Amino acid sequence: MTHAEPFELGWEEWLSLPDLGLPAIKAKVDTGARTSALHASVIETFGPPDAPQVRFLIQPDPSDPGLEITCSAPVVDRREVTSSNGDTELRYVIQTDVQMGERRWPIQLTLTNRETMSYRMLFGRGAIQPDMIVDANASFRQPELGFGAYAGLPKKKPVKRPLRIALLTREPNNYSSRRLIEAAEARGHVIEAIDTARCYMQIGTLDPEVHYDGKALPRYDAVIPRIGAGITDYGLAVLRQFSNTGAFCLNGAGSIGRSRDKLLAHQMLARAKIGMPITAFAHSPKDTKGLISLAGGAPVVVKLLSSTQGKGVVLAETRKAAESLVDAFRGLEANFLVQEFVEEAAGADVRAFVVGNKIVGSMKRQAQKGEFRSNLHRGGTASSVKLTKAERDTAREAARVLGLRVAGVDLLQTKDGPKVLEVNSSPGLEGIETATGKDIAGLIISHLESQVRPLSRVREPAAKTRRRARQLSAN
Repeated sequence: MTHAEPFELGWEEWLSLPDLGLPAIKAKVDTGARTSALHASVIETFGPPDAPQVRFLIQPDPSDPGLEITCSAPVVDRREVTSSNGDTELRYVIQTDVQMGERRWPIQLTLTNRETMSYRMLFGRGAIQPDMIVDANASFRQPELGFGAYAGLPKKKPVKRPLRIALLTREPNNYSSRRLIEAAEARGHVIEAIDTARCYMQIGTLDPEVHYDGKALPRYDAVIPRIGAGITDYGLAVLRQFSNTGAFCLNGAGSIGRSRDKLLAHQMLARAKIGMPITAFAHSPKDTKGLISLAGGAPVVVKLLSSTQGKGVVLAETRKAAESLVDAFRGLEANFLVQEFVEEAAGADVRAFVVGNKIVGSMKRQAQKGEFRSNLHRGGTASSVKLTKAERDTAREAARVLGLRVAGVDLLQTKDGPKVLEVNSSPGLEGIETATGKDIAGLIISHLESQVRPLSRVREPAAKTRRRARQLSAN
């Protein structure tokens, strides 16, 4: 009695996805990953809600970004996938045939951006059939292909196209909103200011939508969130829904939530060994004296966790004053922190403006006489300042730890090096642009352009897409 030869795979293999028009992809075979994943950018859905399809762009050769293929496939699911670094992402799932050698079988693939990965595809254990054996010490046990398979296909230079951008804000006429709108329109983009509070959503469909004033909003390429502190929870829910539609969010809901939760933000920064003033958190402590001692003793700064623009921030110069403040906050049953007062800062701090992990501007804010809060809303003044290497590194690392692409990082300059006071996920533009003379709004839009990949062909108008969907369903 003879047994069939096992179908052997190495830890990396060439394969093709014929139904997607991809004759050659180099994949990493990973039995530790349950789900297979395919690189995709500019993901957009089309078709009827009960039978949605997805269109996306792929550069199959990591060393040749000029080789771009537009693919489309039916959506079979949307699934939360946790990557190896612990990030969870809601991804579209498609089903398509894979071919290795003479063998062809259907697999499911999640779509995600793998631009920074060496392999455009991850071949998970869910795609491995029962008679297959993976040799983790071998490569290419199946016939090798090559990117020469694309030689007959015409290369298309990526075309810069206008982006459709949503600016989530309840204050479309303030300085920051106006500057972002001006900068986007100056670069040929379409940008719409949307009042976060007037958005509503339908949850639970494969084709998620955001509704606004009685009708569904169109698909956006990107969203710039400027969510006020008073509407954080609902604003983040709206932002997550925009993300679910496939829009690129300049700052994600998770990163904004981390920065707004002062306790979580301080814990994450501390874990990353980023310098901060000594801080104690409390809700309703009975040991008032012990709490103040944890922060190093008077003088201390007492802050409500919901404080913004310097409101709810009080300096207690003596222990008795500090105890009275803590007792007052405790009576309100408010969450608050008690923080070391860094006297050597002399009422000044430095704001480093981070865009895409780069410091694009910095200013020194000085409190007015008799005031310790340097916020410009409290009468402080601002001037351009050159940061030290330690300050630049600290600001970039603080934004990175919280996952923010755009952030205002407030630093204290001390003899022990820079200390992070706060990381703001919706930093104002007026102070930094006035102090530095730089077009910060333009730099934000430029970074947005670099993150939202252009299609290699013009999108079909939405009406044409709907007509085609109706024709297909009729047939």
